Amino acid sequence: MTPRSAIVTDSDPSSSSSDRIGVVMTVLAWLVVLGLLSAFFSGWLDELDNPNQQVRAELRADGVREVVLRQNRAGHYVANGAINGHPVTFLLDTGATSVSVPASVARRLGLKSGAPLRANTANGTITTYATRLDEVRLGNIQLENVRADINPHMQSEEVLLGMTFLRKLEFTQRDRELTIRQ
Repeated sequence: MTPRSAIVTDSDPSSSSSDRIGVVMTVLAWLVVLGLLSAFFSGWLDELDNPNQQVRAELRADGVREVVLRQNRAGHYVANGAINGHPVTFLLDTGATSVSVPASVARRLGLKSGAPLRANTANGTITTYATRLDEVRLGNIQLENVRADINPHMQSEEVLLGMTFLRKLEFTQRDRELTIRQ
């Protein structure tokens, strides 16, 4: 006599499909949780890099326009603004002689490249191209006909807001905040 091998099978076929549905639902729930956490932390990190996504602006009784910016986690002043009505992100740079626009941003804004210029930077001497900005806006502060440079060497999307904009304004720094007045 030959021994018979016993094969055990699940007698309820709906049980295995229920198990699969449970696994799929668990995976989907985890994906939703991870997606929500990712969105939250992405927004939180953006806020750390640019705490001035909504610029605090005030028009004082004496007619002075005032903007208050908070430092980011690196100690810089980064803020949303506009050039010629198009949204940009500014990095305030009192060490920059002029407003310096990355070439990729200049293309997006439709800026025209003018005469080549030599610029001395921390990384050496480079060539930039002169341009004019019809309007530069930071909060409720607006300047027109601002001299700027198009910089093909900048990898960032941030526009350096240099002294061709800042020298026409008054600013003070106190307690990790920069107050700019026009």
